[in-house]
Amino acid sequence: MTRDDRFYAFVIARTSRSRAHIRRICVHKRWLKVSLLGLVVIMAALMYGFYGLTQQAEHLRIERENARLRAQNAKQLQELQKLNSRVNAVEDTSRKLAEMSGIEATEQTTPRGQGGPARPVDSAAALSALESKTARLERQMWIYQEMVRGHGMIPSIWPVDGELEGGFGGRRNPFGGRGFEFHEGQDIDAEYGDPVIAAGNGRVTIAGRQRGYGNVVYIDHGAGLSTRYGHLSQINVAVGQSVTRGQKIGLVGSTGRSTGPHLHYEVRINNQPVDPKRYLPGAAH
Repeated sequence: MTRDDRFYAFVIARTSRSRAHIRRICVHKRWLKVSLLGLVVIMAALMYGFYGLTQQAEHLRIERENARLRAQNAKQLQELQKLNSRVNAVEDTSRKLAEMSGIEATEQTTPRGQGGPARPVDSAAALSALESKTARLERQMWIYQEMVRGHGMIPSIWPVDGELEGGFGGRRNPFGGRGFEFHEGQDIDAEYGDPVIAAGNGRVTIAGRQRGYGNVVYIDHGAGLSTRYGHLSQINVAVGQSVTRGQKIGLVGSTGRSTGPHLHYEVRINNQPVDPKRYLPGAAH
């Protein structure tokens, strides 16, 4: 008996006279299998093509990101090279200016007003480490000075008329205590009630009473530079106020941690104290 591999489909159609007519349609199973196989192949090809497109898009995205990172790294390297060149140039200039000035330190007699906030240290070695760190910060100062030169933001005048007393750096406790302390500013001896002025253009960030400082004014000069004026008997500015170089901001006093009337003056770079003498014209360095 011969096997019939054909696949049959029957369609029944009716005529207008209601006579049934049967029409037979047959499809060989072999062609049905070939058609299904072709459909599977086409679907697989479409899926592979879609996967390839997604992978190509991801590859392009990664390439663009890598190119952006390479450009960013190149830009940062260029800026770092410029910064290094600026540091070298500024340090050379500072050395030449120091050699040309030929200023000698002025001997002080009996100290009068001293004090101000200080960082206690427990040994001479710790004090030496603090002073070394400060020396590095002072070298960075020249970078900021170049950035804001000509805009009046560099503190470059004396904040009060007076004489230098307790200096910046390591010292004995002026209140008679034992051990050393790190003085974060420069004491300038002056008469009670003498006017205190802003050493550069800037904006007042703090104007009030603080521990150690007594009545104090903070001024932000921009580019990481700021100054502090402590022990005031009177404050004449408010927080948020813009001030100009030479503008009166308060009066000399002896509030806070102080042995007598004087101004505690600080200069800071990125909130780290540096020696204010570099910013006091004519002061010995």
